[in-house]
Amino acid sequence: MGMTQAGAGAGPGAGTAAGAGGAWQTMNLIRALSSGGHCWNATDFTFGIDRGGTFTDVYAEWKRTAENKDYAHTSSTVIKLLSEDPANYPDAPREGIRRVLAAVRGEVLDPELPVPSDHIAEIRMGTTVATNALLERKGERMALAVTKGFPDLLLIGNQARPNIFDLAVRRPELLYEQVVEVPERVRVVTAQEVARAESPAATVHPPPVVQEISGVTGETVQVLEELDEAALTASLQAVYDSGIRSLAVVCMHSYAFPDHEARVGELAKAIGFEHISLSSQLMPRTRIVPRGYTAAVDAYLSPVVDRYIQSFCAGFDSSLLTKVNVQFMQSDGGLAPVDAFSGVRAILSGPAGGVVGYAKTSYGNPALGEAPAPVIGYDMGGTSTDVSRFDNAFEFVYESETAGVTTQAPQLDITTVAAGGGSKLHFSNYMYQVGPESVGAHPGPVCYRKGGDLAVTDANLFLGRLDPAFFPAIFGESEAEPLDLAATTVAFETLANQINADLAREAEALGETPEVQSLDEVAAGFLAVANEAMCRPIRSITEAKGYATADHILSVFGGAGGQHACAIADSLDMASIFIHRHSGVLSAYGMALAPMVAEAQEPAAVRLADLAAADLAAKFDAVAVDPLAQLAQRGFEPEALTRETYLNLRFDGADTALMIRADSMEPAAFESAFLAQYKQEYGFVLEGRDILVDDIRVRAVGLSDAAKAVQAASQAKPMSAPGTAPGSPEATVHTYFASAGGRVTTPVYKLEKLADSRAKLAGPALIIDNNATIVVEPSWEATALDGGDLVLHKVQMSKAAAASAADAAASADVSPIELSIYANRFMSIAEQMGVTLQRTSISTNIKDRLDFSCALFGPDGGLVANAPHVPVHLGSMQEAVKYQISALGDTWREGDVVCSNHPAAGGSHLPDITVMTPVFVGGNEKPAFYVASRGHHADIGGITPGSMPPFSKSLAEEGAAIKSFKLVDGGKFQEDGITAVLSNVSAEAAAAGISGTRALADNLTDLKAQIAANHKGITLMQELIGKASLDKVTAAMDGIRAKAAMAVSDMLRGLALKHGADPSPGASPLVLTATDYMDDGAKIALALSIDAATGRAVFDFTGTSPQALGNTNAPRAITLSAVIYVLRSLVSEDIPLNQGCLEPVEVITPYGSLLEPLPDAAVVAGNVLVSQRVTDVLLQAFGAAACSQGDMNNFTFGDDAATSGVEPEFSYGYYETICGGAGAGPSWDGASGVHTHMTNTRITDPEILERRYPVLLKQFSLRPNSGGDGARRGGDGVVRVVKFLKKTSVSMLSERRAMPPRGVAGGSDGARGTNTLKRGRDDGLVNLGGKASFTCEVGDEIHIHTPGGGGFGPANE
Repeated sequence: MGMTQAGAGAGPGAGTAAGAGGAWQTMNLIRALSSGGHCWNATDFTFGIDRGGTFTDVYAEWKRTAENKDYAHTSSTVIKLLSEDPANYPDAPREGIRRVLAAVRGEVLDPELPVPSDHIAEIRMGTTVATNALLERKGERMALAVTKGFPDLLLIGNQARPNIFDLAVRRPELLYEQVVEVPERVRVVTAQEVARAESPAATVHPPPVVQEISGVTGETVQVLEELDEAALTASLQAVYDSGIRSLAVVCMHSYAFPDHEARVGELAKAIGFEHISLSSQLMPRTRIVPRGYTAAVDAYLSPVVDRYIQSFCAGFDSSLLTKVNVQFMQSDGGLAPVDAFSGVRAILSGPAGGVVGYAKTSYGNPALGEAPAPVIGYDMGGTSTDVSRFDNAFEFVYESETAGVTTQAPQLDITTVAAGGGSKLHFSNYMYQVGPESVGAHPGPVCYRKGGDLAVTDANLFLGRLDPAFFPAIFGESEAEPLDLAATTVAFETLANQINADLAREAEALGETPEVQSLDEVAAGFLAVANEAMCRPIRSITEAKGYATADHILSVFGGAGGQHACAIADSLDMASIFIHRHSGVLSAYGMALAPMVAEAQEPAAVRLADLAAADLAAKFDAVAVDPLAQLAQRGFEPEALTRETYLNLRFDGADTALMIRADSMEPAAFESAFLAQYKQEYGFVLEGRDILVDDIRVRAVGLSDAAKAVQAASQAKPMSAPGTAPGSPEATVHTYFASAGGRVTTPVYKLEKLADSRAKLAGPALIIDNNATIVVEPSWEATALDGGDLVLHKVQMSKAAAASAADAAASADVSPIELSIYANRFMSIAEQMGVTLQRTSISTNIKDRLDFSCALFGPDGGLVANAPHVPVHLGSMQEAVKYQISALGDTWREGDVVCSNHPAAGGSHLPDITVMTPVFVGGNEKPAFYVASRGHHADIGGITPGSMPPFSKSLAEEGAAIKSFKLVDGGKFQEDGITAVLSNVSAEAAAAGISGTRALADNLTDLKAQIAANHKGITLMQELIGKASLDKVTAAMDGIRAKAAMAVSDMLRGLALKHGADPSPGASPLVLTATDYMDDGAKIALALSIDAATGRAVFDFTGTSPQALGNTNAPRAITLSAVIYVLRSLVSEDIPLNQGCLEPVEVITPYGSLLEPLPDAAVVAGNVLVSQRVTDVLLQAFGAAACSQGDMNNFTFGDDAATSGVEPEFSYGYYETICGGAGAGPSWDGASGVHTHMTNTRITDPEILERRYPVLLKQFSLRPNSGGDGARRGGDGVVRVVKFLKKTSVSMLSERRAMPPRGVAGGSDGARGTNTLKRGRDDGLVNLGGKASFTCEVGDEIHIHTPGGGGFGPANE
């Protein structure tokens, strides 16, 4: 079909074949089109184009009429070009169109002249221009205009760091160059606040109001500060004068009150700004941070997109835009006319075309059976793989992250993993690893003959899954040589030698016999690891949402997908695979199938139950006016349009909203659909809660005649007759298949010949298409359909193969390759547990702040896999599990679930409740392993709301302490029992001001969510054991721990040698020391001894101060968490995070010290404050980094229905931790405004904070120059100012208010933090110190200035 064989995958996998072979392509295109002997008059061309980062794919379809004939045929072709090839053409999509027109019509079209548009009907394009500009930070120079007080809002974001183990805290580069603070302020009066007005004790008292206006949502908007146009104009003019012409505007609560943003836009336009992105126009939804990112992304990318469109159109004659329907694919799978295409809607432009392509060609395809089955789209390219799901409707997300930026815009739900044909292969820390680094298109894999590194493509080539004979000879410097199998072989020999040497050293250390890996085993091992990495996102979009992967069809596309399809399907128990004839260019083909779309969305704030059907229909009609008019202007008749109606719904009190589509205007239809989808995804519904409408959305859809024609021909016919024999192969190769026990003779067929005869063949086989290689593995069979589509079905294994597979599964032996795969599986299971917990929880702490962790544990309670959630939980959770194993002994029963939070039982502090479930396998009486989840509950009782009392002196004052309670006993949830535990306090305790939980309903819901998360982990682990055996899985757990232990030992040994330690056996160890102090003067002392010979270390905290009278005491589990966190951070590469990290170390904590207090000691600050100081001490000893802010800045406020006179439904409590400055290191400046070390929880969005609680957030910004000076500067802390609008109890629990964060190696200390109170009745400030508990009156403000990070090295270096 006129394109190169891209079997190695798009991007690097497809090679430079497509670009370097441009002439080769064009000749093949002409040959393919010139056969037939007739003179054709071709017209009405429709082009579907996917302009990717490396390649541009063009699908062309046209009508042709034979001379002297009055009927027309429809023909098509495809072509592939390099997206950037300036030596041959200025623009790849335009060049592809020119080549097709010239070849089909037999005309000479001069590349230097504009392309004629006379015979073109439609051009439909997807492009990665916007995505690449965002990834590479090559967008337009722009500025951000944001409400005064929030200049650094998008830098701080949600305050979480991307990688919890990256001490340098590498964050994506900011998009904007300058910030303009907009002098304006509004607040929204919510329905809850209106209801509060009925209760004097609950009434909210707003600050002085300039005016009140009815907002877009129907809620009252209070204007607190009018827009100061004169000051704003001066600021905008200064930005304009600096040369910036693009502006993003985001104001607080503009989703409900867009007037101020609109006026800012008018002023900016009058000054001369050329592009202005208003957040309220782009996505009028609550949450200013993602809405602000959305506006910034649009301002950053839209000018780039506009310039590209202008450049593209300039290469055609002047009638292009008047005669041709030019459209661009948006991220939501719909096409937009050229003048409505914007940067923020273009981020997934190319991948969206692929989703449309497989959805339209796979779902309901009669060749796949009578009943439609849901489909998984699997698009494997060169650097990454995209997966998605389709079940008779596109699945959308409305908030997503790309290149480190969170945006709010409707997008198809596409999950990307960094594994593709060009993913780099490496062996480190005794584990096989694939990616995430890519070898790129240049130099590419080793086989490209340009000095590249080993990649997945090389593994496929070496194992005989690619045949160089069917690739054009276009590689090497001359671009005339074939793929280099010899060089790939040499590279694998070198890597195999390294692997075997490392494994031999490991075996020697363990006293075992080393297992030698053959070249085939090494290459196959890397493919197995790559396949598992690609299975993880598929599981996350199916199993994590309650769908069984086995119920799906795998639709494969992308240049490299066919080589891995059978292996992926096998891993996921999928029995059918569909590969469309245009699979290698399916994104381009999808462009030709896609509809044109226009949509509109309006925010709402109403109960669904309050809407009548007529009211709802009227609202939809009003919202639909604009999108329907847009499509009508494009020539669509009303009867050709369809209207999709959506409501964004959530339960009252919950933040998780679901965009629900229903064709009926009856509110009951939306309610039913919402409850069904909620239960499908989360496993339950929240009984007795109102359903709220957050947004009303209408999507107008129009399908052009050209698209209808393409769609009609897109699907294959039913397989009415059995396939024929395939005939003689083109060649045979010796291909390695693990399931076959080695290399087997494998026939090679060309797809076009198989399609002509509707051939059916059994694996193993290679099928060669013009744009892909499909590997048919043993136990699979393939049937070629008319036109070239392929259907693959799983067949029964041969008896010998089945017996071999059963023996391998039953064996307790685990190879190094299998360990790498199991490490991925275990981590995937822990991550899916976390997804379940976040989805099913109700409290802000767990659902929004992500203050939770999920993990798997071995039969001894040792940590196996902990998803990277909250670092302070890393080592402590296993102590909780081990305690329960010891305490309960043989009394565990299947169906039991235990909860605990007591520090003497492995707890951290009382709000963190750990829920543990034993897992029984095969009728065994003892648990085979354990799963556990730990979450920070909103309230657990105690002397202050939020259960974070600054001045607690005993554990009882901090809330309910649970050593061991059977939350589920024999399968029955013990609601009455846990309610009593959480709620009941003695008369003596009550007299001392100690309360039971103030948030029982949230406690119960979150505990059920933790049980659900554990159940998810159990189900997935049992599936894993079902495929292998308990002995093998247990052996894998042990093996993975051993790998982690070896990696840590190697790191410690290397560190000791770097410091000049003697590596001789019995030599004196390296001793490193460090000391730091808490604000009350308590000392934390560390003597770290490292044996350079054995790689073992002793962390001795002898000399640490005795336990404190107050609550700055840390259970021993906290210190273990800090040690494991630091060790994992110092290992340079990724390793499994488990108990093995602690195996080479001994940790000594003196009993009765603040690092191992007595059982009844108060500990609430140990988890959040002492943990940070211990981490700083550890890093100082290693000389790895300066001290970070050393704090979590715990801020709690609320009221207590029992003491405040507020009705229970109006009672509230809020808790947050606040970011600060990170410490600098030897090669990095400390990050500013970020959470550090032992926490990584998110902060509540400012708009959500103000909507839920009676407060006004006046300022949230960086604290300039608070980072310590040095050769590398420490990061700055932040300023957070909160004004209270009703009488409220407030607590502050913080550190580094007296002792500054230390600089290291001559660097200066970071600035201390401060907490001050500004009373509403005067202008004076009151210093609160680090710890305070007090009552704020209406109008009072708390000013929190968090510490900066220390500097590293002298400032003059």
